[in-house]
Amino acid sequence: MFTGIVSAIGRVGVVSRNGGNGRGRGNPKGRPVGRREGEDGLVLTIRAPYKGLKKGESIAVNGACLTVERVAAGGFTVHVIETTEGRTLFGEYVTGRKVNLERALRAADRVGGHIVQGHVDGVAVVERADRRGDAWVYDLRVPREVRDSSIPRGSITLDGVSLTINALPGPDLVQVALIPFTRRRTTLGNLRVGDRVHVEGDVLGKYVRYLCRSTP
Repeated sequence: MFTGIVSAIGRVGVVSRNGGNGRGRGNPKGRPVGRREGEDGLVLTIRAPYKGLKKGESIAVNGACLTVERVAAGGFTVHVIETTEGRTLFGEYVTGRKVNLERALRAADRVGGHIVQGHVDGVAVVERADRRGDAWVYDLRVPREVRDSSIPRGSITLDGVSLTINALPGPDLVQVALIPFTRRRTTLGNLRVGDRVHVEGDVLGKYVRYLCRSTP
């Protein structure tokens, strides 16, 4: 579980598909990386500033909860299974791409954002971007299941960042605002119209929607 408060920005190092040829400067000869018999999906090596990271930990990479399978100096390796890849943009990632990172919540930690599972619901597309003073306001087209569980002043997660929903400007749209601090401390500072990001709806809204639909 996470809170949507990004603790570091990492960079993608090596990308390998099902143990195939790695792409990136970290694997110049294209040697197989992280291959295990019978596994599908991607293997990503992420360069990150964390100390004390351990094998088996959960970590959010652009909002997706992944398991640390290998720890090395200056980074770690995760495996993205086909199911996760199908709901995310990981298949398009290349060496050097910046990613938002958050380690799993501990019982004594502050919940500075909201409850984030790290279960990405799909991809949101930036439809509109307006500057309002020091802040930027964005309208994003989101999957129907996310829109149906969203409310004004509720919570939503974009690429692992906890944000407040300003408004619901259209049937499939949500609106959020980014203050300068969030733009500086996350990858969302470079958002432009047409960009795509991972999105996770508020888990509380999901349960309410489910209960309302299942109650006769």
